[in-house]
Amino acid sequence: MGKSALAVLLLSLAIASAAAASSQKFDSGIREVTDTARDESNGRLDAAKALLDVETHFKSFIARFGKAYATAEAYAHRLKVFEANLVRAVSHQALDPSAVHGITQFSDLTEEEFKQQFLGLRVPSRLREANKAPVLPTNDLPEDFDWREHGAVTEVKNQGACGSCWAFSTTGAIEGAHFLETGKLISLSEQQLVDCDHSCDPTDKVSCDAGCNGGLMTNAYDYVMKSGGLETETDYPYTGNSNGKCQFNANKIVASVANFSTVSLDEDQIAANLVKHGPLAIGINAVFMQTYIGGVSCPIICSKHHIDHGVLLVGYGAKGYAPIRFTEKPYWIIKNSWGATWGEQGYYKICRGHGMCGMNTMVSTVA
Repeated sequence: MGKSALAVLLLSLAIASAAAASSQKFDSGIREVTDTARDESNGRLDAAKALLDVETHFKSFIARFGKAYATAEAYAHRLKVFEANLVRAVSHQALDPSAVHGITQFSDLTEEEFKQQFLGLRVPSRLREANKAPVLPTNDLPEDFDWREHGAVTEVKNQGACGSCWAFSTTGAIEGAHFLETGKLISLSEQQLVDCDHSCDPTDKVSCDAGCNGGLMTNAYDYVMKSGGLETETDYPYTGNSNGKCQFNANKIVASVANFSTVSLDEDQIAANLVKHGPLAIGINAVFMQTYIGGVSCPIICSKHHIDHGVLLVGYGAKGYAPIRFTEKPYWIIKNSWGATWGEQGYYKICRGHGMCGMNTMVSTVA
């Protein structure tokens, strides 16, 4: 790496660190980055240390995540990709100082590989306007709310190297709605959606659900309504591929969808729908998630238009971080589908009130 590029990264990181008011403390099992590359005072990446001995960090990464490469050429290629991602992590840390960024299980993947294997939200050219959720009162909303504390959220799941995020976002919303209706939390089958759902968005026939090649939560609701419902995870287990035939058995349906609604861009309305209807399926721009380790993500720049990942909104908090030494700010709590070793035990926190990374543009609720 050139000295000038390193100098720019160092300067950017120094500016961002100075702007951050307080540091977050994270469990060593969550923090997936070499400790020697961190500033002990605030837990953030030290650019000079991180980029000084890349191969040492790469070997540590291989050991931690059980990686293996068949040839010396493959090893050399992944080392270069890892170095590029380490530079990206340092850049993300500078742009997103209220979070912690570093080495994750995805650090040997190019941006394109990461998008192809772990994202997969198919956004139509024009978002569906039908089934708009009614306006709800917002004056009595609780200051903090988390559906995990009320028993409406199943354990963190893992989609694997399959672009089925949309299916996990869908089942999460239906699991929550089913819990609110019956008092029973049942883990539902994503594989049923991956194998059997080929629904298309009515406004864009190109945006069809296609297993590991992507899909859309509102399409999936249409499928569930037409098919009658979903089986359990146990009866129709997840395989992480879309090569199999549909094995749906209508006699094993345990949860159904009567209707669904799309929620407005207003984040108070999103909070009201969350509290009233349970966890919400949302889309988000995942550009900062490949390097995310913990804290509240509130990047200086994050496009609201490049939505590429389906996740589940499960709660919110009033005080999560303190940018530029002001008071602590509110945040959203998001359940991801990359396993419990990613992020904060499988969860992502992002600042609330700014439509950050487009999290308010594709919000839906089911009943």
